[in-house]
Amino acid sequence: MFTFDPYAPAVDADPFPFYKTLRDEHPCFWSQQAQMWVLSRYADIVSAGSSWQTYSSAKGNLMTELPNRAGATLGTTDPPRHDRLRGLVQHAFMKRNLESLSGPIRDIARTAADALRGQERFDFIEEFSSKFTVRVLFAALGLPLGDEQTVRDKAVLMVQSDPVTRAKGPQHIAAYNWMQDYAAGVIAERRARPQNDLISHFSMAEIDGDKLDEREVLLTTTTLIMAGIESLGGFMTMLAYNLADYADARRAVVANPDLLADAVEESLRFNTSAQRFRRGLQKDVTLHGQTMREGEFVCLAYGSGNRDERQFANPDVYDITRKPRGHLGFGGGVHACLGSAIARMAIKIAFDELHKVVPDYRRTQEQLPWMPSSTFRSPMYLELTVH
Repeated sequence: MFTFDPYAPAVDADPFPFYKTLRDEHPCFWSQQAQMWVLSRYADIVSAGSSWQTYSSAKGNLMTELPNRAGATLGTTDPPRHDRLRGLVQHAFMKRNLESLSGPIRDIARTAADALRGQERFDFIEEFSSKFTVRVLFAALGLPLGDEQTVRDKAVLMVQSDPVTRAKGPQHIAAYNWMQDYAAGVIAERRARPQNDLISHFSMAEIDGDKLDEREVLLTTTTLIMAGIESLGGFMTMLAYNLADYADARRAVVANPDLLADAVEESLRFNTSAQRFRRGLQKDVTLHGQTMREGEFVCLAYGSGNRDERQFANPDVYDITRKPRGHLGFGGGVHACLGSAIARMAIKIAFDELHKVVPDYRRTQEQLPWMPSSTFRSPMYLELTVH
């Protein structure tokens, strides 16, 4: 009998055979292990993502949710509250002109890449992407320098889950609590002495007299730190993983860096780090002969939708000439990732600078240790050898 356990190490390592079976044979599947329904076809995921009145985020969007987070962040609210939050956060983003960040981001990327000169092999995560993403996040949010490694370690722990208990463990909750305390300290500092950074703008964002309340500022900041480090870092790692495996694609983007934009979009489709998010049903829904009941949770398997042959031809082929329209690498519907513009810009700059120093690389290990997370997918380390 087929089972789908999103907490299983086998799914962390390679979810795509499971997704194929789900799409073809069980497009609306009850996962006993996850205690929720799983939607795996592109059309169903897009429909659910746009039907927030039925598929609600208000009880949390992570497969294993962090305590007291639901209802106070962009990802865990529905309209009209979500629209209010998104408007205020977008207002803060607009005040922090993204173009003004491109120079500092390139400096950060160049410094991280220069440190790799002369190395015959290196861990992409430890020696490049983690250094880059943390420094970019600190620059964008205005976080004080000095705690970079601890902040990264806590952010990575926050998105993990225990594959045995299928829940957040004490270490994951402790990391979340630490991050809230850290964010609260930075917010207090920025309110006392505002600067031209996102946290200063968040804490004072106002539209027609409406402001974010204390809990919204705190949890939005905490979530942005978590997402900025894990989502950006995880996706950079998956892009490196793809380019290391597909030599023709790597050579093409090294020869013509303008192709990086296409490689990024195809990698978001082919191997997004944001694999699965959940919704809560607001009413009964019958789909593919199954009736999902009000109050039950539903998993939207974005990683599966991106490999659905009903939407993408030859979906298991990594093809940087594809230009995939409508991929789910940054989610979709009202909850599409707000940071996608800065993420795209940062990734392209990072790999442009990396390829100037390390133009030719490949994976050294067939089997990788994958992060235990029911929501995100990326390896814990990625050793590359230089040629």
